[in-house]
Amino acid sequence: MFEGLDDIDWASLEHAYGTAEEVPALLWALRSPDTEERGKALDRFYGAVHHQGSVYPSTAASLPFLFELAADGTTPERAAVVALLVSIGRESLDLGFEDDGTEIEYYPPMGCAQAIAFLRERGAQFAELARDPHPDVRLAAIGGLGLFLDDADLAAAVLRERLAAEQDIAARLRIVQAAATLALRLPAATQQVMGWLSGLAADPAQDPVTRLAAVVQRARCAPDEIGEDAVPVAIGLLRETAHAITVRPIAPAPSRPAAPTDTVAPQIVAAFDDLDRHTRVYAPTTALLRTFHEALGARVPECTAVLAEQLSSPDPGSRLDAIRMSGELMRTWRGDHTRLLLLITDQLTTADQEVAAEAAAVLASCHPIAAPAREALAAHIDAQRAAHGPHVWATPDVLLRRSHQEAVRALAHLGDARALPSLLAALDSDVDAWRAIQCAGHLPQAADQLAPRLRDHLHRLDLSQQWNEMSVNAILAALAALADPASVPALGDTLGAAVRHEQHGVTRSALKALGAFGPAAIGARDTIRSLTTATDAHVRPAAVAALWATGGDLAEVMPLLLGLLDDPITFRISDAADLLGEIGPPASLALPRLRGLLTHGYEWVRVHCAAALWEIAGEAEAPPVLDTLLQAMAKNPATANHVVNCLDRMGPLAAPALPLLREQLAQPRRGGRFQSIDHDEELQQVSRTLIARLDPQAPVGPPTSPSKTRSGCP
Repeated sequence: MFEGLDDIDWASLEHAYGTAEEVPALLWALRSPDTEERGKALDRFYGAVHHQGSVYPSTAASLPFLFELAADGTTPERAAVVALLVSIGRESLDLGFEDDGTEIEYYPPMGCAQAIAFLRERGAQFAELARDPHPDVRLAAIGGLGLFLDDADLAAAVLRERLAAEQDIAARLRIVQAAATLALRLPAATQQVMGWLSGLAADPAQDPVTRLAAVVQRARCAPDEIGEDAVPVAIGLLRETAHAITVRPIAPAPSRPAAPTDTVAPQIVAAFDDLDRHTRVYAPTTALLRTFHEALGARVPECTAVLAEQLSSPDPGSRLDAIRMSGELMRTWRGDHTRLLLLITDQLTTADQEVAAEAAAVLASCHPIAAPAREALAAHIDAQRAAHGPHVWATPDVLLRRSHQEAVRALAHLGDARALPSLLAALDSDVDAWRAIQCAGHLPQAADQLAPRLRDHLHRLDLSQQWNEMSVNAILAALAALADPASVPALGDTLGAAVRHEQHGVTRSALKALGAFGPAAIGARDTIRSLTTATDAHVRPAAVAALWATGGDLAEVMPLLLGLLDDPITFRISDAADLLGEIGPPASLALPRLRGLLTHGYEWVRVHCAAALWEIAGEAEAPPVLDTLLQAMAKNPATANHVVNCLDRMGPLAAPALPLLREQLAQPRRGGRFQSIDHDEELQQVSRTLIARLDPQAPVGPPTSPSKTRSGCP
C-alpha cells in the first residue's frame, strides 16, 4: 500500500495553507479504523489540499494513493474517498478549461492537467466502481463515468445497465446526470445519449422522477433546443413526483459550537448561520430542478411556471428549496415577478415556521419589487403578535423568532410603519437588536421613537473592542438616515472615541454620518478638520467631504481635493471627483486635472471625473463627458448606474446615448452596480424616464417589475 509515497518531496509542494508535508499522514489516516480520525483527515483534505475546489500540484500528487484506497475493499468508508476523487476531477475540468473546451494555459501548473490526465487514464476503473457491491460506492462513482471515461460506448452502456439495476432515487438521478455530462464532454456520445434521454422522458414504464430527470438533463445538453412542450411536460412530471416522494418534516439543522458572544460580532455569527442554512438541501429533486432553471435561463415566465408548481408541493422541504430558487430568479433576471412574489407571500401562513421565515427573508432581499407582499406581511406580523404576545421578536422558540424577525425586516424595508412596534420591542429588549438596527433607517417617519433608542445603544458600545465595529457602523448609518438633529452630539462623541481607539472604519462611518447633517454638525468641525490629513486611505477623503458638508470654506477644501486627484489610490480620486461635482461651478480650478483624468486607465475613475466635469462646466464639456461615459458603460456595464444618472442630468445633450440605453434595457439579466436588484431597478427606472424624455415618440415598454413608487420604498 502507498508504494512511492515517501519518494515524493511533499515539503516542496504546497496546499491552501502552505507546505503539503502533512499529506502522507492524511492519506494513512483515511485507512484508520478510528471513525473520528478518518473524519478529521477527510475534513482536513477538503479544507487544505482540495480547498474550496482548488487543485494544487499536491492534490494531483495525491491521486494515485487515493485511487489505491478506493480500489481496496478493506478501506473504511471507500465511498467518501471515491467522492473525493470525483470532486477533484470535476473541479480540475471546471478550472482547466474554458466553456468552449479550450484549455486554460495558466491552470495546468496548478495541478489540473495532471489530475485530468491521471483520472482519464483510469476511466474504465470508474465503470468497475459503479458496479461495486456497496451502494454508496456506486453512487459516488457514477459521476466519474461522465467525467473521465473516454470510451463513449462503454460509458453509455454502463449507465444504461446501472439505471436498469438501481432503484434508489439518488442513484437514478446521478446516472441520468452523468449521461448528460458524457454527452456534453464527448461529441461521439451526444446523439445516442440525447436519444436515450428522449426515450426515458417518454417512457410511461419509468418512474416520474427518472422521466423528469431525463427531461431536465436533455434540456441541459441542448438549452437552445428546448421546445414549447418541455416546461408543461416537466410540470406534469413534477406533480407526479410530488405524490411519489414521501412527505417528511424538515430535519433540524445540525448543532455546532456556539460562538463567543463577547468577542464575535452577532452579524458574523448570523452570517455563518445563514451559510449553514443555505448550503442545506431539503428535497431529492432540488439539484435537478436547479439544473432545469439554469438551462431555461432568461425564460422567466417558464421558470416561474415551474417554481409555481414547486411552491405547491405538499413537502415543506421542497417548498423551502423552491422559495430560495425563486429569490435567485428574481435577483438574477428582469421581468414581471408579481406572480412569484404573491406565491412566496402565500408561504408566510404555512404551519412550518422555517418555510415562513425563508419566505420573509426572500421578500426582504427583493424589497425593491416586493410591494405586492406589503399587506400580507403586515397581517402576518400582526397575527404573530396577537398569538404570541408583543414580545414575539424575542421568543425562545428559535424558528418562530426567525420567522417573525424576517417578516418585520421585510416590512421595514418597504418603509411601512407597521413594522415599528416589533422594532421598538427589539431595541428595548436588546434581543437581536442588531437586526432591528439594520432596517431602522428605512422608517424616517418614526425618527422620534427610533433615534433615541439607537443613541442609547451607541453609548453602550465599547469602541476599544474591535468586534463592535460592525454594530457601531450600522447605528451610525441608521441615525444618518433618520436625520434627527438631536443625534449630532452622539455622532461627534463617537467620532472622537473612534479616533482615540484608532478605529478607522468607525471613523469613516462617523464622518459620513456627520456630513449627512450638514451645517448642523458644525460643532465637530475641528475634529473633522484634523482628519483631513489622516494617513488611512478611507478616512482622509471622508473627512474632506464632511468638512465641506458642515460648512467648510472653499479655499480650505479645494487644495485638499486637488491633492486627492493626484493620489495613486483610485477610490480617493473618485471620491474627490464626486465632491467637486457636488461643489459645482465654484470648483472650476479643478477642471484641467479632471480633463486629464478622462484618460486614466481605470474606467471608474473616468466615469466619476466625467460626471464632475459636467457638474462644474456643463454644456461646454458635454462632448468629452458623453464620450467618456458611453465608452466606460460599454466596457464595464457595472458603471451603468453612475453613467445613466449623469446622462439624466445632461438632458437633451445625452441623446447620442439612446442606442446604448435601449441596448441596456433589452438585457434580460439584471445589470448595474453589483448586478443587484436595487441597483438594477434604479437603472431601469432612470433609463426608461430618460428615453421617454429624449425620444417621446418611441415606446420604451412597461416596467419589468413593480416600481419603487408602488412599493413605497424610501
